[in-house]
Amino acid sequence: MARIDHPHRTRALAAAAALLAAVGLAACSADPATPAAAPATSAPAAPTEPAAPPVKGKLRGFTTVKDLTAAADLIARGQVEATGFRVDEVLRAANGASAKAGDRITLTGLNGQVVDMANMSKLEPGQTVVLYLAKDATADAFATLSGDFGVFDVTGSDDAAAATTRSQAMAVSGLLAEDPAASGKGFRTTLGQLRAVAAQA
Repeated sequence: MARIDHPHRTRALAAAAALLAAVGLAACSADPATPAAAPATSAPAAPTEPAAPPVKGKLRGFTTVKDLTAAADLIARGQVEATGFRVDEVLRAANGASAKAGDRITLTGLNGQVVDMANMSKLEPGQTVVLYLAKDATADAFATLSGDFGVFDVTGSDDAAAATTRSQAMAVSGLLAEDPAASGKGFRTTLGQLRAVAAQA
């Protein structure tokens, strides 16, 4: 037997459908800054990858040796060894960091263990360098400031020895003032000038 809809029932159903559609549109256009609360879970989500290592050092760009000097906890000239760094001279120590000639310190940048490794050249045994270092607050170790910004290759130990930034891109552009024309081209100075800036800090 065929069903005959009553005209009043049809209008009521249409009105209900219109009301539901309006409520649905209002929910869809709600302010995205106030999302609906997520359901609570009793178990934490299983990690899919190992946790990233904690950030070590002060990761930022520097434009002058003066800025680099002010940010460093330790500035030292010495030689990279297989197990760390042999200090031959301390140019500056600050913020509770200390070292003396003959000390061997641990560098977090050795053996691929630096957080900023994508922007850091490898420190190889036998390299003679001046390092601008940040002390690791949780371990007895140091990291170069912002990767290669904190690494100068040096040719000797006298004041006239050349001191050249390890990287061209990650390098200061001046001693006391920024030189925009030299940006991205590396920076070359002398060990004597690095010592002078460190002494004035």
